[in-house]
Amino acid sequence: MLIDDRLGSPLADNRLLHLLELYVIGDGRTTVKPQQPGTQNTDERTCCLKTFEWDGKPSGRIDKLHDKDVYIAGDNPDAAILIIHDLMGWSFPNARLLADHYSREAGATVYLPDFFGGETLPFEPLLQGRFHDVDLPGFLKRNSRELREPEIFAFAEALREKHEKVAAAGFCWGGWAVFRLGSKGHESPLVDCITTGHPSLLTKQDVDGVSVPVQLLAPESDPALSPEMKLHCFESIMKRGVYFEYQHFPGVEHGCLVRGDPSKDGEREAMVRGKSVAVNWFKQFLH
Repeated sequence: MLIDDRLGSPLADNRLLHLLELYVIGDGRTTVKPQQPGTQNTDERTCCLKTFEWDGKPSGRIDKLHDKDVYIAGDNPDAAILIIHDLMGWSFPNARLLADHYSREAGATVYLPDFFGGETLPFEPLLQGRFHDVDLPGFLKRNSRELREPEIFAFAEALREKHEKVAAAGFCWGGWAVFRLGSKGHESPLVDCITTGHPSLLTKQDVDGVSVPVQLLAPESDPALSPEMKLHCFESIMKRGVYFEYQHFPGVEHGCLVRGDPSKDGEREAMVRGKSVAVNWFKQFLH
């Protein structure tokens, strides 16, 4: 099946709409409306940084594994989940609370390592909405795909030696990484399945290379995951016979599954549903 390469073209939008209407998982009443070019009013930089800190106290432990600081929840010797954090890093409370939920509900040991070399973006300016006080370009340069990918692969290899089954979950910045972990280019699979929510920095080559079951959690409004890329995920993954589950989240935007505001209409529901479908995904492939 040929792909129209013009971002947001009518052909791409129409075919995406058709595919999503056929395959979207939900109650069957969702109306999918792909965005047209020029209508995205959310600045991508702001969208990636906007955050809301959840209530609750993480209950896991801090340890060291493969020379990385890591937050660990649970103690299942057989099944593990590796979380690749978003731009807020491994110490962001929301990510740790999500790790706790995954561990309890999916029955796995969950690892949330630091893949930013000890550097963290300042929480306070982001919580207060002062996004332009943060040097995101410099931060991304110091934590590029090329620099961090070998460390991520090495950590996954260490988990594979410790556990029989390993899943990977990646959000925002971590989204590209889980596709790479599930790549057919590895001599033996580093992970048994992946789930990703609002992935950033994703390329068509990443999508084309994945060979393990993929769950994609896609907010309706997401400048980092274009209609063209969503379409490519459907066409590439399904065409190659790889197990693929697409979850559409109407009315919410990039970042909502880890950094959403539970007091806002729709965002709490999206976060709960995102957590629950990921847990079911892990149960399916880890046990």
